[in-house]
Amino acid sequence: MNPAESGLEELSEGQPLEDRVNNRSQRPTSQAFKDFMSSGWAPESDALPEASEAAPYAAARRRALSQRFPGERLVIPAGPLKVRSNDTDYRFRPHSGFAHLTGLGLDHEPDAVLVMEPVEEGTGDDGGNHTAALYFRPLAGTDSEEFYSNARYGAFWIGSRLGLADISALTGLPAHDMSGAETAITGNVGDPQFGGVSVRLLRKVDEMVDALVDTVRYNTAMDPENMDFSALDAKDEELTEALSEIRLVKDAWEISQMREAVAATVNGFTEVVKALPRAITHPRGERVVEGAFFARAREEGNDLGYDTIAASGNNATVLHWIRNNGAVHAGDLLLLDAGVEADSLYTADITRTLPVNGTFSEVQRRVYQAVLDAADAGFAAARPGNKFRDVHAAAVRVLAERLESWGLLPVSLEEALSEEGQQHRRWMPHGTSHHLGLDVHDCAQARRELYLDGIIEEGMVFTIEPGLYFKEEDLTIPEEYRGIGVRIEDDVLITSDGAENLSSALPRNPDDVEDWMAGIYAAS
Repeated sequence: MNPAESGLEELSEGQPLEDRVNNRSQRPTSQAFKDFMSSGWAPESDALPEASEAAPYAAARRRALSQRFPGERLVIPAGPLKVRSNDTDYRFRPHSGFAHLTGLGLDHEPDAVLVMEPVEEGTGDDGGNHTAALYFRPLAGTDSEEFYSNARYGAFWIGSRLGLADISALTGLPAHDMSGAETAITGNVGDPQFGGVSVRLLRKVDEMVDALVDTVRYNTAMDPENMDFSALDAKDEELTEALSEIRLVKDAWEISQMREAVAATVNGFTEVVKALPRAITHPRGERVVEGAFFARAREEGNDLGYDTIAASGNNATVLHWIRNNGAVHAGDLLLLDAGVEADSLYTADITRTLPVNGTFSEVQRRVYQAVLDAADAGFAAARPGNKFRDVHAAAVRVLAERLESWGLLPVSLEEALSEEGQQHRRWMPHGTSHHLGLDVHDCAQARRELYLDGIIEEGMVFTIEPGLYFKEEDLTIPEEYRGIGVRIEDDVLITSDGAENLSSALPRNPDDVEDWMAGIYAAS
């Protein structure tokens, strides 16, 4: 049967492509239905939420950003919903820069934009150089057709969401309808020498906002045909850089959220140990492990902070193994790298390497102890006044010394440790630490001199995570080591005295690991 005979040609003729995703819908369109759907709903509560605990801290962060860019409009989008498949979206997560400056987490604000408007220096919010406002898309009311017809923004489909007054009460920021965002972003843009205002934008978050700013810059340029787009991009990159750098030192509220995320993650690791007996019997036991942790992440937090690495046996030597489709065998080690993201969007990042049967073999224990000793050396170096890179140097020296003592280095220890050598890095190719917070690799756009070459300060939160990875295919090592991957990762808070191990509730010593696992099995 051809399309004309079936009637399909007539049906599809002239129908816009973007409307065709709704062809499966059979929603009534009669006026009677519309009238009935817009009536009989209980009135919305006028009660407003209390101010968020994060609100005063977010205000201080905005002021810190304001001090860096006086006289310039700053535009920080939350980002739009992202399509996962056809007409279904991923769960929304705002950009971390937006979350940091507003204190908002969860899924409150798809499409929202924070605009920081320049004012006379020192006369802005909290004595800063800007006044800030949120532009937000509230859900349509029950008297609107969108309430039941819009699967992305209708409360009938996705549930209620905070309104403008709610968001304002929660954040302490003026909140305006999204319809006013274009004017707030583009109004009076132009050369400051002629009374205009310069705009800095957090780019590659919302394509619509990117296009809006690019267009107004072009249209208001003195010589649009010869615009220096690279200079404008550099200004925007400086804003992105600043948003990372003001997160290098955590405030008290952020630290409390990190503690919550770590505590939930510890619970997730306990659930994984409980699930190991079933994982051993399953052809994709790593998925059993992944699922056990994910369940706890959703119960206690917002989500996973990143894709879980549940790597058993030789898969543990693959640094970012997230397929998690392998078997889990009783004699193997399981490398579990996982973190719960709290509702505030702050995440933990912890790794433990566990003997699946509850007991380390002699060679597994040897490798594990080497990694633990390296981690302890990293802890000793993680003190205020030292450089961030000192943590890595201390850890990898211990690993290199152990590799030499086992006869695995092809050169002397000092040659391996030299810049011209580095042969020991064959078995530990990654860095030992990274900052942690709203992103699992937090502050990633900070300048090198403030990150890798930066001085460790009180209030910083980062990981210490050395490892050794001996692949089955590695013919340079004795067979007894092949297929063993070990990483131990803890989340540390820098205090005046050194490094506080936020994840100390999870055992690290091999004897303690075995006792902990035995206790869980006995209680199950």
